[in-house]
Amino acid sequence: MNARVDRVSDDLSLITLTPPRKGFTNFISAWLYRAEISFLVDVGPSATARGLLESLQNLDVTHLDYILLTHIHLDHAGAIAEIATQFPQTPIVCHEAAIPHLVDPSRLWEGTRKVLGSMADAYGPIRPVAADRLVDAAQFSSNEIGPIITPGHAAHHVSYNTDRYLFAGETAGVCYSLDRNKVYMRPATPPRFFLETAINSLDLLLECNPTNLCYGHYGIRKNAMQMLQTHREQILLWADTIREVIADTASPDPIDACIQRLLDVDPLMARLHDLQDEVQEREKYFLQNSLRGFIGYLEREG
Repeated sequence: MNARVDRVSDDLSLITLTPPRKGFTNFISAWLYRAEISFLVDVGPSATARGLLESLQNLDVTHLDYILLTHIHLDHAGAIAEIATQFPQTPIVCHEAAIPHLVDPSRLWEGTRKVLGSMADAYGPIRPVAADRLVDAAQFSSNEIGPIITPGHAAHHVSYNTDRYLFAGETAGVCYSLDRNKVYMRPATPPRFFLETAINSLDLLLECNPTNLCYGHYGIRKNAMQMLQTHREQILLWADTIREVIADTASPDPIDACIQRLLDVDPLMARLHDLQDEVQEREKYFLQNSLRGFIGYLEREG
């Protein structure tokens, strides 16, 4: 089975989903919350749908009050049709702009294949969901869950806050716990990226004063405010550093130079070398994508 369940607390489980791709262990996840209400945050790619469904079955989950999608990139929402079929009465909450692409995902799938190539094939295609299942997050009302519109990683990104947990998707970047309480962290800023938008989204999360921060990639950190502020500072450091590299190099593609400079000045990214070789290769791919977002923003700026 391509899924693993780790109980994080009495009401929260982390379900790790592993597509058939080297270096993708402990990268993609869904969060299951079960207390007064029950909900699932993200569903992973369609390639791991069976594993997610088997995990839910093993946990005796027969009802979900909500399925909450942070955004509709394939590694977060690709399995939504399969999960929706298993829970036919459960509303699916997402950004308003995501709804047409879930009803007819053909453009989303083809666009993703053009960008990700074989990685998209490893994730698997996304299938349609009936429009009447989908709820605009901005119109969603719940006493237990507060949706927060947080564009930055994607224009259609939503975070979800509860009294104990903040499910931030990729608004707070990608973060991995290492030995001796250290972390590796990088921005998740693919094109088209807008710096002010990303910072504003982080500020909205900081205003929530959360305790526990649940990442899409990967795991939970119990010092949420510190992690959000650290990532905010990291994004600003990247902007300044990449701006300097672009000014200093005549290369039409300064990505390699940016990576080398950031490895020198960003101690959180420098821990890239502490990751396993296959994970480093995966991260180098996504680092390039994040840097293209920053470089595109800086070129538009000026």
